[in-house]
Amino acid sequence: MNLENYLKNIIVEFEKMKSLAERAMAQVSDSQFFELIDTEANSIAVIVKHIVGNQHSRWSDFLNSDGEKENRHRDNEFLIIESDSRESLMVYWESGWKVLIDTLQSLSPDDLDKVIKIRNENHFVFEAINRQLTHYSYHIGEVVLLAKHLSGENWMTLSIAKGESDKFNKTKFEK
Repeated sequence: MNLENYLKNIIVEFEKMKSLAERAMAQVSDSQFFELIDTEANSIAVIVKHIVGNQHSRWSDFLNSDGEKENRHRDNEFLIIESDSRESLMVYWESGWKVLIDTLQSLSPDDLDKVIKIRNENHFVFEAINRQLTHYSYHIGEVVLLAKHLSGENWMTLSIAKGESDKFNKTKFEK
């Protein structure tokens, strides 16, 4: 396996997830962005705060310090405060993704076998990357589900529309 290709591909996959979440979030109103569908649910806004809090903690000083930074207050990521607006949270969103992508771009194939810590547990760098890929995928799936639910009949699919698989595949195989 070409490890440079792995590093390039992992960046592409993270960027796809970011785009997927953004295309889903674009389909909800500002009030829906903060809406709770039940008392135990998280809003899209809360999920954004959690993903970004995690990104800043995990990807800052990635190779040198524990991925659970002392200045992270995870429980606060699940609270909406008065200063939280959709605009401010989307600026925050961009900052988290920048830290992640910049860090991944700084890595070399030799870094993948290095050991880092997350909550004082050892992880090879490639394991930590995969851990975060699955973690963010989980939460971005929540964002898509919430946006789809909240948009209702106005939802515009983010992938192949129902009943359109054969048509889509036909265009792919005709090339």
